[in-house]
Amino acid sequence: MSPRKNNIQDFLKALPKNMFSGFVVSLIALPLGLGLAMASEAPPISGVIAAVVGGIVVSILGGSHVTISGPGNGLVGVLLVAISTLGLESTYVAIICSGILLLMLGFFRMGALADFFPSSAIQGMLAAIGLIILGKQFHIMLAHKINREDTVDYLIEIPYTINDALHYGNKGLIFAALAGIISLTIMIFYSKIRNKYLQLIPAPMWIVILSIGFSYYFEIGLHETNPISKEYMISGIPTIQAIIADLPRPDFSGILSFSFLGSVLALTLISGIESLLSIKAVDKLDPEKRRSNVNKDLKALGIATIGSGFLGGLNVVTVIARSSVNVNQGASNRSSNFFHALFLVLFIVFFSTQLTRIPLPALMAILVYTGYKLASPKVVTKMFSIGKEQLIIFFVTLILTLKIGLITGIISGVITTFIIHIIVNKSAGLFLRNVLKPNVLMFKEEENGSYYVSVKHFCSFLNYFRLKKHLEAVPEDEDVIVDFSMCEFVDDTIMENINNYQELFSKRGGHFDVIGLDMHDTDSKHPFASRRLLPVPKIIKNSLTRRQTSMEVLAKDYDLNYSAEKKKDVSFLNNFSFFRTKQINHIYNELSQIDETIKLFDIEFSEGEFIAKEVVRSTMLHINLNISLPEFTLDREGFLEKVSAFAGFKDIPIENHEDFSKRFYLMGENVAEISKFFDDDVTHFFESNPYYHVESNERALLIFGKERLASVKEIKALFDFGKRLKNVITQG
Repeated sequence: MSPRKNNIQDFLKALPKNMFSGFVVSLIALPLGLGLAMASEAPPISGVIAAVVGGIVVSILGGSHVTISGPGNGLVGVLLVAISTLGLESTYVAIICSGILLLMLGFFRMGALADFFPSSAIQGMLAAIGLIILGKQFHIMLAHKINREDTVDYLIEIPYTINDALHYGNKGLIFAALAGIISLTIMIFYSKIRNKYLQLIPAPMWIVILSIGFSYYFEIGLHETNPISKEYMISGIPTIQAIIADLPRPDFSGILSFSFLGSVLALTLISGIESLLSIKAVDKLDPEKRRSNVNKDLKALGIATIGSGFLGGLNVVTVIARSSVNVNQGASNRSSNFFHALFLVLFIVFFSTQLTRIPLPALMAILVYTGYKLASPKVVTKMFSIGKEQLIIFFVTLILTLKIGLITGIISGVITTFIIHIIVNKSAGLFLRNVLKPNVLMFKEEENGSYYVSVKHFCSFLNYFRLKKHLEAVPEDEDVIVDFSMCEFVDDTIMENINNYQELFSKRGGHFDVIGLDMHDTDSKHPFASRRLLPVPKIIKNSLTRRQTSMEVLAKDYDLNYSAEKKKDVSFLNNFSFFRTKQINHIYNELSQIDETIKLFDIEFSEGEFIAKEVVRSTMLHINLNISLPEFTLDREGFLEKVSAFAGFKDIPIENHEDFSKRFYLMGENVAEISKFFDDDVTHFFESNPYYHVESNERALLIFGKERLASVKEIKALFDFGKRLKNVITQG
């Protein structure tokens, strides 16, 4: 079956869940759209128009997977100023122009800016947004509307709101608060009820069903009006005829004024940054860890904003709160965004009267629960486990986002991260000298088809875009090896993204290995912890890296001895021609058979001196045969080997093995003994196996693939190659 057909089947299979997720999000998007528009002093329906246009356009043209688009919290202040200074009609023009600028940002590939936000700062921003959502909606959930200038004030007021709710004398407010409390209880405890029939209907749907059922119970059963106070019921939903009649007539007359241009730039800046941050944040929430095409999403958001402006809607951005709800309800693709828009249209056209039966506190309970999940104490615990310095970045971003705003908060997080990186490495020069240098090299190895990626100097949020650019070019069903052995510092943002790549490649049938971190130190055992290269290896601290742990497991599986210890005694390598012009520093991560006839190890050696000195780390196999062998070296025949023939180095031909002589370059002094050693069995073995550099020092063999550390998969292949070669030689 073709991959395309599989994709269609997967899409259709996931459609019901995405449809329901879109339905739940639409129930939240409707009152939020109305509320955000009213807060901006725009017509209430303009927020819903933005959600509808954004949902349809971005779901079709966008590059993200589980995001929801619509009006954003961050734009309320700017829109409020724009409407008061420009007027409503000119503000629609400003929205259209900001959409054009967003579209241009997408075409100029400015989505790469999203990669410059450190992971801990994004977590701080998410937690701040969670607290903002929780703080503002908690009071409505308990039927206590308040208006405060500072977000922190909303949080401080929570105990007072709870106290007021306990002393309500108004029946309408009591029932409204009970609706919010019961709804929040359903959200918290519903997942713990393990009943297969109940689980068919998700928690938010039960909230909607019970809310509407409650309304009909009083109306039909008791012949009474709904006891919940009317101010806490969904309202302000115009008919479709009224919406069409009120389509705006954009006024382009003042587009060259300073206030107009300022509004356009402010709208573009805030909507662009809010969307970039939200897309990256939602990618972290995506259970499948997929990578969004940010530039494609920017283009789609730009087109959606232009359309929204012409139809009388607000700016369209990627929204984190509704996207979080979307993920929580099990959405798996962009169709949930489309269905959220479709349901909004259906609500307006057919079910506007039924929607008015749902109390706002019930819907706000869903948002309060979502806000709590974003700002859960578990997030703080996770940050602390990654590293104590991550807590500083996290809280700086969180506090400034709460106190000042989203943009200030994330910028402060970026600056704090950079300062901490300088302090941790005790060097600003590492970053200032190398930040503009290309530090990533990638090529495809011909022998096994693997992609090899070498990272040098440092790798952090400042230059992650270079590594990402190369990794994005690799199909997810291929093999990738990322080598950090020449990298002095790797931050937590890189480690987290690398972990996401590993999960993604594993799901798609590929292989993603990370090597070269054995000589790096961390302050915690968390896999996302930042790593810095130390002159004293980490193995001295009795703390194994992921590579060392994998090799330890490998040793148990294959009944081998394993030692992570650094060893200076490398006399057994001295007589190999490969090391005649190289200085061996040490070997480590040694795997060996019980009799030590075969041992595999990582090795560090250097070649050249002074400014030309280059430190190399590689993985090699040593076979001690205890029999007399001719001295030789065997390599795959390539361009350099052919050229070396002109310098007097001759390839030794093996009779009756023309294919071997064409493909391999065999050198040695004693031609007769070498020809005798390469009998039919040995020659056939090399012809039918992968290429390795093989050389003999008359008593033992040295075998390796590339002059780099091998991945665990390559270690298994190399060890197996050595064992089988030993059997062929000793049994011959």
